[in-house]
Amino acid sequence: MKGIEKLTADVNVDEFVENYVDIERFEALCQECDNYGKNWNCPPFDFDVEDVWNSYSKLKIIAFKMNFDDEELSTNFSDSELEFVLKRLERMKVRLMNEIYALEDENSLALFLGNCNLCMKCTREFGMPCKMPFKMRYSIESLGGNVDQIIEDVFGFKILYAQNNHLPEYMIFVGGILYDKK
Repeated sequence: MKGIEKLTADVNVDEFVENYVDIERFEALCQECDNYGKNWNCPPFDFDVEDVWNSYSKLKIIAFKMNFDDEELSTNFSDSELEFVLKRLERMKVRLMNEIYALEDENSLALFLGNCNLCMKCTREFGMPCKMPFKMRYSIESLGGNVDQIIEDVFGFKILYAQNNHLPEYMIFVGGILYDKK
């Protein structure tokens, strides 16, 4: 890997919600995912998502852009090799989240980088409470935020995915922190 770039931008929550949040649309997309109802940071929730957005004035978008080197980009991975590489990158999110956690205080709320992978198997699947509620956070996507569009509009990058057994030029994990509690 060439390296990881940290991208940040502060935005007004009201403007963010107006331009990038569509709770119904993204919950419908979430319903197509295998994690729907099986992970504590995924819908459906037992709270009103709008209340989360309406509780803060500012959002610091924090994205980590992982740039791959020429060797990684030229490698034609087998299906299992690519799955292994992508799982390793997913596990890196926990380490990257520590940077976001460090910004959180009693007047802010960290937002996870995609789906939660703190535990090997989420206890929600078994009808049990979260084992790590002190660390588990919701993602921008799970709260109805259009991460692809905000990354393109604010940072000028597209969200890329591995395809045809090749890594993309880069991958971006997006999280953030809601702050300036109302």
